[in-house]
Amino acid sequence: MSSPAVHSKSTVIPGLRYRNAPAAIDWLCQIIGFERHAVYEGENGTIGHAELTLGGGMIMLGSQKDDEYGRSFKSPAELGGIETRSVYIVVPDADAVHARAVAAGAAIVRPLQDTPYGSREFGLKDPEGHSWSVGTYNPWQPHE
Repeated sequence: MSSPAVHSKSTVIPGLRYRNAPAAIDWLCQIIGFERHAVYEGENGTIGHAELTLGGGMIMLGSQKDDEYGRSFKSPAELGGIETRSVYIVVPDADAVHARAVAAGAAIVRPLQDTPYGSREFGLKDPEGHSWSVGTYNPWQPHE
């Protein structure tokens, strides 16, 4: 088996479903700093598929759908805040993202703090209850 080519972009891309995907895209771009890479509209103001980038990473998302596959997804808001995943976002300035989140009234679930492993980070929930950790820790850098 040959080794894969070296990529400057992430090869692991989380996918999410939102009840209000257009609002989620706006929030993720305005608060966390994602940029719209591609947004494909669906029917009735929904999002069929969207790709948002941040640095060398990407997430994909779309509107919840009432089909066999789509019914297997629930937002944390529909499950009493229960989640089975979170996403860590590497940013150059966690304080700036934190300030935007607080100004927008985001739910901060872990305070902005310095960690023993050299990160400045915090945790927050998006408007539909998905957890996001935001910090300066870059796991791609060599560890001591």
